[in-house]
Amino acid sequence: MTPTATIQFLIWLLIAASAIAVLAKRLRIPYTAALVLGGLVLSLLRLPHLSPLEPSERPNWLTPDVILILFLPALVFEGSVKLNIRDLLRDAVPLLLLANLGVLLATFVTGYLVHWAIGLPLLVALLFGAIVSATDPISVLAIFKGLRMDRRLSVIIEGESLLNDGTAAVLFQIILVGIIAGHLNPAWGVGQFVLKIGGGVALGFLVGGAASTITRAIDDPGVEIIVTTIAAYGSYLLAYYFSLSGILATASAGLIVGNLAGRRDMSAPARMAVISFWEYVAFVMNSLIFLLIGLEVHIDGLASAWRPVLLAVAAVLVGRALSVYLLVPASNVFAKKIPMRWQHVIVWGGLRGALALALALSLEGSLPDRGLVLDLTFGVVIFSILLQGLTVKPLLRILGLADGQLPKES
Repeated sequence: MTPTATIQFLIWLLIAASAIAVLAKRLRIPYTAALVLGGLVLSLLRLPHLSPLEPSERPNWLTPDVILILFLPALVFEGSVKLNIRDLLRDAVPLLLLANLGVLLATFVTGYLVHWAIGLPLLVALLFGAIVSATDPISVLAIFKGLRMDRRLSVIIEGESLLNDGTAAVLFQIILVGIIAGHLNPAWGVGQFVLKIGGGVALGFLVGGAASTITRAIDDPGVEIIVTTIAAYGSYLLAYYFSLSGILATASAGLIVGNLAGRRDMSAPARMAVISFWEYVAFVMNSLIFLLIGLEVHIDGLASAWRPVLLAVAAVLVGRALSVYLLVPASNVFAKKIPMRWQHVIVWGGLRGALALALALSLEGSLPDRGLVLDLTFGVVIFSILLQGLTVKPLLRILGLADGQLPKES
């Protein structure tokens, strides 16, 4: 595809996203769910003036490299730069448990259930478990903004997603190496797990600290936006070069920039400009990602694999439920209690999104059962975005957590 046709394709996507945004607001449904539905509809159209959206005409945008290098750093940085470290530290115990042990538990429960129910080889089934273990709460948080939700619940859901993305990606890489080698070395895997996560966080702190030092010496919103952009993508690329967790490096850099530079070193106009810039970038990235998810889903493939897809969805839900309902009560012993009704929202609001697709699409064609893993991943993502995303608001109202209602535990 020529550069002109690629630009035309991008413009059509933005036009479609804008129209879907207006329609979603009128219908009062989550924007991301509407984008996926819109993508599914557009993928079925064969209208001449929409030719750039036809599968034979459009570029292969939804590649692992595009999502992991172009989309993910921007989305992760935007989410972390707005978070208050004090809020995260206040709930450090449940967040660390869910983002580490929770991901491990969900991966192994999901993997073993898929291995037992569908018959995938064990290591391949565990790889699938790692792919779908990270949560993407964009739709849920968008709903929260429209309701008077408790701030702490939002922080827990967003903070867990921010942390478990990096954990899931590292676990995916370790299991994939085990598949290629023919066996999984637990001792080596644990060492790599600690090294990649700890190294990524440390690198992100260094990059974020350097960016904060630079912004302290200037007071120019345009230049400060450039510095934060370098911090977002520079931390990710450096971590990639050193084989560390790029997602956690970018998240850590965003936390440092947002809490040091943003709250102490930037002027109010500069901070507003930086936040507005990253909100716009994240909105565009999310619009493209979720619309592309709908465009890239192969409905025929999913329809033919409906039985294993449903079994995989059930396995993912069981893994998620066990990780939350077992680990959160344990954290309640050491930290401020998370009510049971909140736990229900954390379980059902654990949507899957861009990272799961990027990891699945990054698998080499020679991997055993790659096609089935892709179908299962697409099926889980579509189910979570559409069914779970569209039912979160009714669940909140049933649980009495909307419109400023505080949980009352007996």
